Order: sequence, then C-alpha cells, then structure tokens
Amino acid sequence: MQTFERVKRYLTFVTGLFECICFAGVIFGWASLVFVLKKEGYFSDLCASQHNTSSHRVKNYTSICDRQDERFALIFTMGSFMNNFITLPCGFVFDHFGTMATRFVGIFLYTSATLMIAFSTAASAVLLFPAICFLAVGGILFLLTNMQVGNLFGKKRSTIITLYNGAFDSSSAVFLVIKVLYETGMSLRNMFLFISCLSSIHIMRTYVLLPRRKIPYPVPEGYTYGLTCGKSDILAPTPEDETLSQREPLRAGEVGTDNEKDEGSDKTEGDAAEGQEAIETSEGAGLRSKRPEDSKEEKEEIPSFKSCLLSKLFLTHLLWMSVMQLRHYLYIGTLNPMLELLARGDTRVVSKYTNAFAFTQFFGVFCAPWNGLIMDRHKHRASSPDPASGCTASHRLADLKSAILSLTITVTQCLLFSICAAIPVLPVQYLTFVLQVVNRSFLYGGHAAFTTIGYPSCHFGKIYGMLMSLSAVVSLLQYACFALVRGPLQDDPMYMNIGFVVLVALTYVHPLNVYLQCRQEASQGKGPKPPQVEVPALGEKDRPAKESDI
Repeated sequence: MQTFERVKRYLTFVTGLFECICFAGVIFGWASLVFVLKKEGYFSDLCASQHNTSSHRVKNYTSICDRQDERFALIFTMGSFMNNFITLPCGFVFDHFGTMATRFVGIFLYTSATLMIAFSTAASAVLLFPAICFLAVGGILFLLTNMQVGNLFGKKRSTIITLYNGAFDSSSAVFLVIKVLYETGMSLRNMFLFISCLSSIHIMRTYVLLPRRKIPYPVPEGYTYGLTCGKSDILAPTPEDETLSQREPLRAGEVGTDNEKDEGSDKTEGDAAEGQEAIETSEGAGLRSKRPEDSKEEKEEIPSFKSCLLSKLFLTHLLWMSVMQLRHYLYIGTLNPMLELLARGDTRVVSKYTNAFAFTQFFGVFCAPWNGLIMDRHKHRASSPDPASGCTASHRLADLKSAILSLTITVTQCLLFSICAAIPVLPVQYLTFVLQVVNRSFLYGGHAAFTTIGYPSCHFGKIYGMLMSLSAVVSLLQYACFALVRGPLQDDPMYMNIGFVVLVALTYVHPLNVYLQCRQEASQGKGPKPPQVEVPALGEKDRPAKESDI
C-alpha cells in the first residue's frame, strides 16, 4: 500500500507539471497567437482605409495597421489584468470550497475559452475579449490548485512549487506550437477543439489524483486522497489539527531530531499524560510558566494586516513588482507590432523572431529554480554564527538578508532587459528574449519568496493577493502606453523605452529598503542574540527524570 501511495504521489507531481506546462500560462504566448489571428483576418475591418496601398507591396509583406494592433493590445491588457487581479478572489474560493470545486470552475472557464476561440471568426472577433479573460483565469486556477502538490514531498516542497511556477511561464510556448501547426496547414478551429477535448484529462485528474479539499502540510501519517476520497476525509486533519501540526514541527525542529519526531508520533495518550506531569515538576513548572509569557509577547509582536499594508516594505515591494511586471506585459503585448515595425512588414522575418521569442519562453521552467538556489545559499551564510560573538541571526532576519541579493539581481536583469528592448535593432532582440524569460522567472519566484518571508504567515494569503491585485491595476497602464506610442509619439517608442529604463532603475529602492530594515532590526536586538541556555526536548527530559526518581 505504501508503494502504491508513493507511485500515486509521483504521478500527481508529473501530471501536475504537465498540466502547468501545457495549459496554465498560455496567455503569455500572445505574440504567436496574434500572428495567426492576423493571418485569419481578425479585426482587419478596422484597417480598410489603410489597406488601399497593400496591392503595391510584395507578396510576403503586409501593411501595418495601428487600429488592429490597438485592439489586440487591449485584449492582452484585459487578459493579463484578469490573470493577476483574480488571484485574490481565487484564493478565497480555494480556501473556502477546496480543490475540487475550484478546479471545476477553472475547467469550465478554460473549456469555454478554447471553444470561443475555436468557433470565432473574423466576423465575430469580439469573442476574443471574454475568451482570453476566461483563459487567463482558468490557467491561474490550475496553477493555484497544483502548487499544493508540493506539500506531499516534505523538504522538496519549495523546489516543486518553484518548478510549477516555472512551468507556468513555459506554457506560453503552446501558442508557438499552434502557430507552427497553422503554418503547416492545420486550421485554428481544429486545434482549439482538440485543446477543448483535453479538458477530460483535467476532470479525470481532479477525481483520481487530487483531494476534495486541500493537501495539509505537513502531511499526516496515513493520509490519502483521490479515488480513496472517503478514506481521505477520515484521515484528513481538522483545521485545529492542521494548526497544531504546523506549529509542532517548528518546535521539534529547534530542539529535536527527525528520529525524536518519529518517536513522538508513536506515543500513546498515557505517555503524553506522563510528559505533562513531568512539565509540572520543579524545573518543568518553571518552563511552563515562562512559555505562556513568551507566546504572549510573540502574539503582541505580530503586526496587524493594516500595519503590513502601510509598511515601507509593502510599498516598496509593490513598486518593485508593479513596474517590472508592467515592463514585461507591455513588451509581450506589443512584440508583434514592434517586430513588424523593425522588419518593415516582412512577415517571414516577423515569423522567425516570433518563433525565437516563443521558444525561449519554454526555458522558464529551467530558470525558475535559480533564484531559490541563490536565496538558499545566501540565507545559509546570513544565518551562520558570527566568528567573533558566536551569535546567529534570527530566521526571519536571515531570510530578509538573503532576499537582498535576489531582489538586486532581479532589478539588474530587468534594467538590462529594458535597455536591450529600447535598441531598435532586430538581432539585439535575441538577447532581449533571453533576458526577458530569465528576468520573468526571477521576478515571480522572488515575489512569492519575499511575500513568504517578509510578512507573518497568518497574513500571507491576503498580502500576496493584495500585491497581485494592485499590480494588476498598474498593469492596465500598458494600453495607455501603447496608445501613447501609436498617437503622440508617432510610432516611435524611444522616449517611452527611456522612461521605462528610468522607472526600472528606481526599483533599486526596494532592496535598499530591505537592507536598511535588516540593519534596523539587528540594532533593535531582533537580529543576533546572545547564546541562551539550551533547553532539552520534552522526551529527553522525561526519561532522565524517571530514572532519577527510581
């Protein structure tokens, strides 16, 4: 039975990775889909007055239509906005209704989106507006319900969550496959009907390889899910049990070993009662009387949700996230018209560079773990004892220090990406594609990691959802930027690109603020502390006490 459960867990992981790569973030392959939609004549009626001169062009060239590009930019703006803004309500749906209900909502929206695209035509191109929005929301629900799979693998939890986020980025290459197949003669309708039929895989996986509610962390012994959902409901812990199970490993990790944890899990109620009596003896009573005071102080130190929102860390992180995300969204949304402008309307060159961009997006799954590796290595150094004093930094302070390097590298990458994007030379765009996919992986991985370590865990969901929602509102400016280039700037994006280079450079204020915050906490005594008397684990203390009594 243990072998069966182990195989099922690995099958859950592999199928979840497949789902994220093939479905979750396909909207970010928008440039490839736009190429196909233009070939199909979507919104071409907006360019009737501009196509009078098209007969004078060579066969492989097309005239550039600003109004058509604006309509496609608006669709992507709405889709990318929904992809982020919907994170907050989706989190509430997932928390209250569980995995199965959330996934059914996602499957319905995703299937509706693919069917809308399949049956849309140039005459009904307006269907792209709800279709792309539904596609974005359904994809983010797939990612949200799959990230909990990391709970099944203990110490590898963060690695798996990072891989899923990287797979979400890599899924933008799906539209490249559609573009290539379209150029070989397959119809757009047949391809999206095929994707719609694949929804049966999502439904089967929801019933067989995922729980009805949520996968707890840490996973209790004997926990099962999927087809044995009835047994899963019996073995799944209650919310109170989950709270206790989340607290216990932290205490055990500080004073005990893994073997002691296993021994503790096998204790009977009688052993627990004896342990409680031992606490009430001389030394134990003193420890017990001290711990409530400590826990009370810890509760007082936990900031409120409102104070987190008004903190400098939140504001600078919002600036850091919003500016760089806007830079990426604007680049993806305007890539096709930019390539057409640089290639002077040569569709063969535009197709070549669009394929190169979509191909580089696939490597996001390999770029994602790098940021976590940098933070983990830097955290190990930050938490190592000071040779002079022998003191060790607190866990939170060590985490914050490890984030400084990651945040700085991410800003530097985005700055280089923005500079390359501002150079109006086609071959330079190959380097821009590479910098874009690497920086995007660092951006979202670093955002999730910093939200985890920068704020209390009790506020994580609300803070994460609020950051994503507010940054989504800022991302709406991409359409205004596009209209600015097409209007007052007369198709010359140079000044806008220079402005984004300056804006991205301003986001260095966030790693600087984190550095100053670390210094302030260290000076206030929240950092390195003097060595304290080591208190043995409860199990270790009870046994000597009983032997001495004998």
